[in-house]
Amino acid sequence: MKLRHLLNVGIAMACLMPLPGVAANGNGNIKENVDRVILPLIEEHGIPGVAVAVVTDDGTEVFNYGVASKQTQKPVDDETLFEVGSISKTFTVTLATYAAEKGELNLSDQVSVHVPELEGSPLGEVALLHLGTHTPGGMPQQFPDDVTNDAEMMQYFKDWRPTYQQGAYRTYANPSIGLLGAIAARSMDRPYIDVMHSEIFPRLGLKKTFLTVPPGEEVNYAQGYTRKDQPTRVSPGVLAAEAYGVKTTASDLAHFLRVQMHMVDVPADIQAAVDETRRGYFKAGNTTQGLIWEEYDYPANLDDLLAGNSLKMSMEPNAVTAFKPPLDPRQQVLINKTGSTNGFGGYIAFVPAKKLGIVLLANKNYPIEARVRAAFTIMEVLDTAVAAE
Repeated sequence: MKLRHLLNVGIAMACLMPLPGVAANGNGNIKENVDRVILPLIEEHGIPGVAVAVVTDDGTEVFNYGVASKQTQKPVDDETLFEVGSISKTFTVTLATYAAEKGELNLSDQVSVHVPELEGSPLGEVALLHLGTHTPGGMPQQFPDDVTNDAEMMQYFKDWRPTYQQGAYRTYANPSIGLLGAIAARSMDRPYIDVMHSEIFPRLGLKKTFLTVPPGEEVNYAQGYTRKDQPTRVSPGVLAAEAYGVKTTASDLAHFLRVQMHMVDVPADIQAAVDETRRGYFKAGNTTQGLIWEEYDYPANLDDLLAGNSLKMSMEPNAVTAFKPPLDPRQQVLINKTGSTNGFGGYIAFVPAKKLGIVLLANKNYPIEARVRAAFTIMEVLDTAVAAE
């Protein structure tokens, strides 16, 4: 009934939104193929609004579905801002590698080099690299409920004791990546939000990507919905900006994927920083762990993608094997990242060798498996079409 209502008001049907300066008709079947996957996804999970961006060598195309708010019935369009949750972490590690490019830090530095308050503590001895690869020795996914401010955060870090040797297990955690972002910003003598808004986002060429949504953009900020269809938006928390705070559009994330694949020109220092995030440092099952990015040999196996994006990987410790030396950024791989807040669900993936990428954003937190399956299906059709040309 929800989908039928949206169709009746003329909103849920996908609309092709070509971006300025890129091809609007790179593959005539793209819209049809995206519709075939996304419309059933919307109906099955009761998703109010979805934006899909497809990147090919011909350009970027954006398809918008549904509404940004069930209350206002404002349609999703190319200006709609979505919370992207942990996809934010890919920007955090870009700041870290950018700071390294500028000589402000080294990923081999111990935490205490940049946070003297942690001198003599176990966390102070952890290398920054391990903060960005989920391998510091075992941290919880979230801060405990009683950590609500910077002083309590610092005390938590001082009291932290590793469960494992650093570099032995992957434990997906917001506190560790949040700390890396805070350290990277501190190394540049700037607050995290300030350096991202004034330097990192602009150098990447992002126009509609925010940690703090400006007043003029509030009208474009989608309303999120929980799995039980309750309206919600992300709540402020300790290191929230660094770990899961980005709000952006499908077209801006598509541009970010184009930067990853060297399909647009950006300043050399930010391109070098982007490339450094994609070195392979650890193997966990069939997943290669870079700096936040996770990658799979291509052609990718759907079962491997589902396993790599499963609750087992995000909620449980997983033994890893280090690559010695680390792998240089590879082309014949599928690279991906999921992101969720209580009211939004996102997924991005790209294949550098094929110049293919996809952005899938929704203003509802729906199962990650469904996102991965949908994106994989669309990309598989795109790859087949490219190969046939």
